[in-house]
Amino acid sequence: MKKYNRSPKAFTPKALLSVGITAIAVIILYSIAAAILRDSFILLGLAAVICFVIAAPAVLFAYRFISKHRHGISAIDEDVTNLESNMTLKMLSELYMPVVICDENEKIIWYNRSFEVKAGERSSYYGKSFTDFCPVSLSILLENKKEKGAVITAFGSFFNIKAYSLPFDQKNMTLTIWNDCTELEKANDRLLKENPMVAFVVIDNLEELMQYAQESYRTAAAEVEGIIRNWAESLNGIFREYERDKFLLIFRAEHLGKLITSKFDILDKIRNVRVGESNLPVTVSIGISSLDGDLKEKEKASRSALDTALQRGGDQVALMREGGMDFYGGKVQVAQKRTKVRARVIAEELAHLMTNSDNILIMPHRFPDFDAIGAAIGVARLAHYCKTKVNIVTDLASPEFLKCYARLENLPEYSKRRIFIDFAEAQELLGSNTLLCVVDVNNPSQFEAPDLAANAHNIVFIDHHRKSAQFDYEPRITYIEPAASSSCEMVAEILEHVLAPGLLPREEAEIMLSGISLDTKQFTKNTGTRTFGAALYLRNEGANPVGVSELFRTDLADLVSEADFESNVIIYKNEIAITQNSDVSKATPQTRISAAKAADKLLSVEKIEASFVICQTKDSIHISARSNGKINVQLILEALGGGGHFDAAATRMVGVTSIQALNRLKKAIDNYLAENKN
Repeated sequence: MKKYNRSPKAFTPKALLSVGITAIAVIILYSIAAAILRDSFILLGLAAVICFVIAAPAVLFAYRFISKHRHGISAIDEDVTNLESNMTLKMLSELYMPVVICDENEKIIWYNRSFEVKAGERSSYYGKSFTDFCPVSLSILLENKKEKGAVITAFGSFFNIKAYSLPFDQKNMTLTIWNDCTELEKANDRLLKENPMVAFVVIDNLEELMQYAQESYRTAAAEVEGIIRNWAESLNGIFREYERDKFLLIFRAEHLGKLITSKFDILDKIRNVRVGESNLPVTVSIGISSLDGDLKEKEKASRSALDTALQRGGDQVALMREGGMDFYGGKVQVAQKRTKVRARVIAEELAHLMTNSDNILIMPHRFPDFDAIGAAIGVARLAHYCKTKVNIVTDLASPEFLKCYARLENLPEYSKRRIFIDFAEAQELLGSNTLLCVVDVNNPSQFEAPDLAANAHNIVFIDHHRKSAQFDYEPRITYIEPAASSSCEMVAEILEHVLAPGLLPREEAEIMLSGISLDTKQFTKNTGTRTFGAALYLRNEGANPVGVSELFRTDLADLVSEADFESNVIIYKNEIAITQNSDVSKATPQTRISAAKAADKLLSVEKIEASFVICQTKDSIHISARSNGKINVQLILEALGGGGHFDAAATRMVGVTSIQALNRLKKAIDNYLAENKN
């Protein structure tokens, strides 16, 4: 820091030198005059003294005048500098805020009285590490000096610490100032606790259960409402029913931590309400948002969270927070809805969007199976009906695709593969008025071309898997029905509402029927009246079960691959079968299909409740999971970035070894079993 002086000292060495030079000059003049005037020594000596007395002050005055105007206010005065340094140190010593000065090694070399009082006067703090009192290092504090500093907890109070570099004697000292912000932090904490939160609660399966016990509706609804009302009273919240079996709850944010700790045990309490002779459980879905904003914004976010919970199959809480969404519950299988009203509404809206689009791109998930390809073909048929150009973006080398294309290549729309394209071609066709239809998948990491969805303006989702997370974009249509057996079932219902009988070619109907057969394990799992209704529609359009069975024929290599999986089985936790392929070098795209078939077969083993098959390929690891209904494999694989259904799920992992994948899988299983002991 520069120190400034208002007047230079009177007797500096330079001033004394000036006076000495003046004296010498007077002596020289006296000597010359004495040599000339030999008889006037006394008068000359007196004159010399008078000249010196007059000249010396004049010289001092001239020096001071010149020095003052030469240096101005920048002349450094050592006395004043020392005085100001002492004043600064004294000011820091008596400052009400704690001040600490540290050396380059973050050791305390000086602190003021205020810090001593806060830290305690019983011992000396010289030489101690700064991190003994502050959890944030000095380097981080110096990086944040232009910001608001760092808020830490120390000595039973909150402090906002700012650090400043203090160069001294070729060393880099650091000065820190501790501002006590305890009252501000307490006020902020109180505001956060009193922040109102909006929750929507919906009884999500009571209407479906009433098909089995119509007379028990009022009793079950009243019992569930009573449980929810008591829960709301325990939160000191406002509870209102805004529609039949739909409720609004407003409560303070301080209760959210308790709800998360209990993993929203309200779901378990409501699940204990049973209906009918079959003792089926009632479930609810809850949407909550912890985002900041006014009540209108919170209400909108909570509704979006509720929609996500319902699209994931219900019986769960969707908590929207900064950076993502958390889910709790989801322990029961979804009851299939009987009504087709929503399918009819979606069909009309989708046909309208297609008619008003320049072109349509249809994208299934990567490594497509018969359900994904069949759903894409069905949506393409609707696009043909709307007279809009359409293309299907898929893996043209997939074994399932090649089997399906062999059935379709004689149709004029599919000749020379004009409909089927890869990702590079799709990017060129993507425009501002292009409609992108994503089928049989809603997790972006499983898209055939994730960048395509990121760049599209108009997106439609048709899927039967549980919704994995909130979308980064707003789809035009989100038709996600976890209760449906397959995506082909959903698309078949849409076509039934739009197409006249006979407009769906037999070849397309057979591929769609194969998709339903695949996901229902030949109509033995996840089937309902709507499943058989969709199959009947496809059968009436010419689908032949014999032709469907031919698509499932297995060659010898696949049979050997399945046997490889079945020969490496280990039993985990006495009821879970885990296996993996033994030779990665022999893995092909078809090996994944063999893994899924092996997972199905392992469920036939006695006492096995769930199976997990790890398929390691050259670039990634795939895990296929199956369950008999006791263990929710969807929740287990969701923890590994995958998803699916209660009894059938899958995930894909990149950049890990088979050992790492196995350990992560076991950890996910352990966490699930620990959270669901009953």
